[in-house]
Amino acid sequence: MKRVVVNEKWCLGCHLCEYNCAFSNSGMKDMVKALKGRDIFPRIRVEDGGDITFAVSCRHCKDAICVKSCISGALSKKDGVVTIDKSKCVGCYTCILVCPYGAITNDGEGAVQKCELCLSTTAGTPACVAGCPNRALTLDDDDIETADARG
Repeated sequence: MKRVVVNEKWCLGCHLCEYNCAFSNSGMKDMVKALKGRDIFPRIRVEDGGDITFAVSCRHCKDAICVKSCISGALSKKDGVVTIDKSKCVGCYTCILVCPYGAITNDGEGAVQKCELCLSTTAGTPACVAGCPNRALTLDDDDIETADARG
């Protein structure tokens, strides 16, 4: 299963992953026009843990509780990636409540959003990974249980 993994030792807390994510999902070709003066709603977010900073992103769980709890069928899993069909989302936010990682958020328009590995916007590498200046983010293709066991 693929997922974005953060090495918190290398995360600078610069938030560039958030900006790259928001831009990649904006549908626009100019980052300044897409983001300047606007509230951004990235699908990844940087948390400050005091001595460390780290990015929070969907882990595309093997047995995704968010998919099971979605009352409208908006969340589904295909080829190991949990995705959202926004046209089906009713904005109940049950998935936000059950996600153990806090990786699902409001999209600013009443629906939910989460990392979908930029499958619809890039050619393979998620924008957050490609734009990380310190290479703290990587695209991991390990089995989720193995990756979690490594810490």
